[in-house]
Amino acid sequence: MCCRYFIDAIAPEMQPIVEAMNRSPLLGQFPPKALAVSRGEVRPANIAPVIAFSRSGQRTVFPMQWGFRAKTLLINARTETAAEKPAFREAWARHRCIIPASWYFEWEHLPAADGKQRTGERYALRPSGGTGVWLCGLYRMEEGVPRFVVLTREPGDSVRFLHDRMPLMLPAGSIDAWIHPDASPEKLLPSALTDIQSWRPEAEQISMV
Repeated sequence: MCCRYFIDAIAPEMQPIVEAMNRSPLLGQFPPKALAVSRGEVRPANIAPVIAFSRSGQRTVFPMQWGFRAKTLLINARTETAAEKPAFREAWARHRCIIPASWYFEWEHLPAADGKQRTGERYALRPSGGTGVWLCGLYRMEEGVPRFVVLTREPGDSVRFLHDRMPLMLPAGSIDAWIHPDASPEKLLPSALTDIQSWRPEAEQISMV
């Protein structure tokens, strides 16, 4: 968690971001097999639009690939320990980013008869009253191209029934503060959004048939 999210490319807040990524010359530097996704469902290892500061200190949209390479692909980082973990601490200090989305997905985690958990229904989620999601992340350069992870935290009460983690999300007005290299990320954590609305997209599709 978080391992899937969705981009509605024609939504007013997403359209200029998607267009900026598609214009980026950086797209041509990724491996040929890497899939760039500018609309629809984004999965680990995909290339997607990400907001970060440029070298000149400007808020910029970059194509970035989801996941740090390690023994396994690292797609998430815990907010509580990112500052201490060797894989994330440099990025936590200086290379923070925002991953724009229209909503993210989560699956129910239900107890099974053997004491383990089984996967239940899939839900779409985003902050209540909003039309988009600003996922907090970290990035680093690997072989000349940027790669990102999504930060997670303890869940708010509204999504605790689904999972014991949720993405770290901030209001749109906090984007520049979060991505600024000289900012203190710890000071922004109290602004995290935890009142989340959820719905079952598959159920909506069935009801429309």
